[in-house]
Amino acid sequence: MHKLLLADDHDLVRETLADYLHKQGGFLVTLASGFEEACTLYQSQGPFDLVLLDYSMPGMDALSGLERMKELAECPVAMLSGTAPPEIARRALKEGAAGFLPKTLTPLDMVAAVRDMLAGEIYLPLEFLTKPGKEQHEIHLTPRETDVLRGISEGKSNKEIARDLDIQEVTVKLHLKTLSRKLGARNRTHAAMLARDHGFC
Repeated sequence: MHKLLLADDHDLVRETLADYLHKQGGFLVTLASGFEEACTLYQSQGPFDLVLLDYSMPGMDALSGLERMKELAECPVAMLSGTAPPEIARRALKEGAAGFLPKTLTPLDMVAAVRDMLAGEIYLPLEFLTKPGKEQHEIHLTPRETDVLRGISEGKSNKEIARDLDIQEVTVKLHLKTLSRKLGARNRTHAAMLARDHGFC
């Protein structure tokens, strides 16, 4: 069984990705909540077959974290991101990343990408190859939508969010539908991933 080290500072994102990789791919996944913890875990529990680092978590310092982990790890090191533009992905690959995986990948695509990298392949999403220089569109959420999104990111139910914000549960659902459309999110977990990467939470 392949051993993976996955580092992301957002609890919901980290647990969801690990669940994908374990259940869909059969991988043994060790989790870190930040870059320094990932380095410590590699030294204490390694070696691993692949390291997955969130591009924007604390301690990464852009791509310098990639360089540090590559010096430490004796395995491929790949980057995860929800919002980084294609230029960043290309720079990461140029600096030796084994791949650049959007968090928007479906579970099956995520597992396939990991398997490719374990086999020595380099992974870059097709859209990053076919749309060079495409700007990320700016997203505008209302204050209430941001409140609902923050609640989702904390793993709260619609009922809990409604109670916290003193609004009706049906209103929470309406805000969730609207903000999901603005973010391009498929579901609440995906919305939480994108929220964190866009800096809303």
